[in-house]
Amino acid sequence: MPLQDHLPPLNREFVAHFGEMGSKWGINRTVGQIYALLFISPQALNADDIAETLEFSRSNVSMGLKELQAWRLVRLRHQPGDRREYFEAPADVWEIFRVLAEERRRREVEPTLSMLRTALLEQPGSDAERHAQARMREMHDLIDRLMTWFDDVQKLAPETAMQLMGMGSTVTKVLEFKDRLTGKSPTRKAPQKDPLDHAA
Repeated sequence: MPLQDHLPPLNREFVAHFGEMGSKWGINRTVGQIYALLFISPQALNADDIAETLEFSRSNVSMGLKELQAWRLVRLRHQPGDRREYFEAPADVWEIFRVLAEERRRREVEPTLSMLRTALLEQPGSDAERHAQARMREMHDLIDRLMTWFDDVQKLAPETAMQLMGMGSTVTKVLEFKDRLTGKSPTRKAPQKDPLDHAA
């Protein structure tokens, strides 16, 4: 694409990747590239800047920015003496993750939980419905617990949340240290027997 003329290679690669991944995340290529450009931009950009850099039509940029605003993934800014609207991505990547997770929960998880709650209130009329309802309860309880955990994580400070996510590797290191003390070595594979060795 001609956007190569407006971006250095590393920036171009990042923007292009987000465009390719957009469809996998439920957004179109244009929105993915607009967001990627805003994310790596050192300053807020207006729609004309974005359209020129990515060589998109002004109308496509406007629609893309509206969608990103609906997802709360970009912020609107005004500059003194300039009537144009400027946009920027939040600087804190934890905040971006939190907002994105909240929006996906609202759009995708909550409707499923609502449907499951309604289904669990129904009186089953057959063994097939009783079995289905039992499976639905398992799904509901798992999702509900995950959402409770998510709510608790959302209340944490970003630094605490990052430490929590790093606990997995810490636990692994503790277990490996314990294995060394006890002489066990579960992480090492047993030596393979040489098929040519007939001495055994």
